[in-house]
Amino acid sequence: MGHWQRYAGIAGLLLLAACQREAADGRAQAPKAQDAAFVAAEQQWRRERHDELTKPDGWTSLVGLHWIQLKAHYIGSGPDSGIRLAVGPAKLGMITDEDGRIHFTPEPGVAVTLNGQPLRNKAEIPSDHDESPGVLGFDDGKGWLTVIERGGRHALRVKHADAASRLQFAGLKYWPVDAGWKVQARFIPHPPGKTIPIVDIIGVTTPSPNPGAVEFEREGRRYRLEALGEPGGELFFVLADRTSGHGSYPAGRFLDASAPVDGKVWLDFNQAYNPPCAFTPFATCPLPPPENRLDLAITAGEQTYKPASAKAAHPSQKATP
Repeated sequence: MGHWQRYAGIAGLLLLAACQREAADGRAQAPKAQDAAFVAAEQQWRRERHDELTKPDGWTSLVGLHWIQLKAHYIGSGPDSGIRLAVGPAKLGMITDEDGRIHFTPEPGVAVTLNGQPLRNKAEIPSDHDESPGVLGFDDGKGWLTVIERGGRHALRVKHADAASRLQFAGLKYWPVDAGWKVQARFIPHPPGKTIPIVDIIGVTTPSPNPGAVEFEREGRRYRLEALGEPGGELFFVLADRTSGHGSYPAGRFLDASAPVDGKVWLDFNQAYNPPCAFTPFATCPLPPPENRLDLAITAGEQTYKPASAKAAHPSQKATP
């Protein structure tokens, strides 16, 4: 073989190797671009989550939970109020319980709205179990009062835009985004009408619609979660795992998922999030049922919330919005 043939052969091999490297580089770049889009979508979800929590009537504005124990209560921030509010006018009005229906009569001269309309006379406030719950507005539109029903009892839930828990919100902290924690699960439907008992943080048990369960695999093991929601609709999960109390909120986390398609459901644990009770002592959050306590460390999603006072003692731990 002549020198030119030998050189031509070597050049051909080098050219082939270069082409292969270029192709390999192209293949390597495609996942990177896809990963960048995935990370961007997760960051957008986090921003929306932050904004939802900290809007004027978001969960961080919750300042009170007052049980209606008598037939009538005067309510307001003054010392003479039977139900004393943390914020608002000294005398707001009177709450009455009339055969399980809650009514409100505003104090003369105090500006109050019901569902955005001025309220001057006695009116019923439908609870969160009614088709259209009522919202009382006060304090120049910065305060909101609603009625909730838990275990046959009624309570007033009070939010205020000037709540310290909102104005001093310390931000959210997450595990790094990891595409490996977005998994496809198999949906196993339950018979129509099936419910599962869900206990909340105040000890009330509520039968909740349980349309089915999902099963997914992680590192060769199969795990199962019971879903909440209406048949054919979006799914909601209340779950605990090995990180509960060890990096994530001790009482568990929530996870939303789209409705099943062809028997499959995507579970994005990067979007596992804390219940309202992680931010305020006045929420009545559901707890994970025994079926949803996983022997698995889900190192994805929201970590334990640390208020500003707690973060002051740990300046090295930064929260990201």
